[in-house]
Amino acid sequence: MNLWKFIFYSVFRIIWVKITGMTIREETEELERKILHKKAALSSESKGRAIKEEEGEIRTCYQRDRDRIIHCKSFRRLKHKTQVFLAPQGDHYRTRLTHVLEVSQIARTISRALRLNEDLTEAIALGHDLGHTPFGHAGEMILREIHPGGFEHFKQSLRVVDFLERDGQGLNLTHEVRNGIVTHSKGKGLIIPDKKKDRSETLEGQVMRVSDLIAYVNHDLDDAIRAEVIKESDIPKKIVKILGDTHAKRIDVMVKDFIYSSRETDNEELKMSKDISEAAYVLRDFLYDRVYESPVIINEFKKAKKILKDLYEYYLEHIKELFTAIPVEKKLNKHRMVCDFIAGMTDSFALMTYERIFLPQQWTVL
Repeated sequence: MNLWKFIFYSVFRIIWVKITGMTIREETEELERKILHKKAALSSESKGRAIKEEEGEIRTCYQRDRDRIIHCKSFRRLKHKTQVFLAPQGDHYRTRLTHVLEVSQIARTISRALRLNEDLTEAIALGHDLGHTPFGHAGEMILREIHPGGFEHFKQSLRVVDFLERDGQGLNLTHEVRNGIVTHSKGKGLIIPDKKKDRSETLEGQVMRVSDLIAYVNHDLDDAIRAEVIKESDIPKKIVKILGDTHAKRIDVMVKDFIYSSRETDNEELKMSKDISEAAYVLRDFLYDRVYESPVIINEFKKAKKILKDLYEYYLEHIKELFTAIPVEKKLNKHRMVCDFIAGMTDSFALMTYERIFLPQQWTVL
């Protein structure tokens, strides 16, 4: 039966292409040209992949990139990687996986309203944190200190899709998705950089960068209240007055403001209004002061940093114990290999490995 289905669909495809002269992918690309904004990134005009591939019959290049990311191992590991609270036990705390899903949802909403390429925005959103370490920014900080080449999670995300996935073959993503991934990080910097060279080449990448901020300042605030690190009443009155008094209202206000402010310029400049952007910065500063750099979180960060530092030093001396799944580059670099291994760990795997290596095990007599 499956053979007959295959024959039927194959014949149908051949007839369809002969009648219309177009594959389904080409139909989608034609729709993009008709519907999307003049500044949108058209999949038919992508700068392509490092290794050339034949285009698919059904999906555009950006759709294929999105699917490659969703199906890769690094994406699955995000479900056990910290967002803010280390190895959280509660069911409702965010993880890196739920974070990228929230970013994706916000980014798609904005992209659709601005008539930009939703598939490109979604692919960047789902792939932007693939290189994040276990234990969130604590892991990033310790690898930055001890790895000779330094460490930035956005650069590691690019390394994941370019090299580490598929046993060293990488995902071979399009230029536009890779560019969006490597330009998404902002730290305490401007939401949208002043200098063009610091921005994503595409408006879709810039939308994802803003969506990342909208997502994390709101869900980290929500999680901090849930963890009782802060109280609802601690939120600055300016934030409540301008952005709203609930999680949903704050996201709604920020998303709508970004959409309408950008539409006023006909997408010539993606931006938030002055009042909303100022409120967003105040909220971010509040989170750094009262949550990210609070004594409660810092104490947990110190524990996490010790765990990863000890693991890093151990594997430098026991390089053969690394999983064979870690690709080895032509020039053997122990530091690079260990860094890749540590960065790829989930919180739970790092804790389990540390316990196995450094803590006494119960002796069982059979």
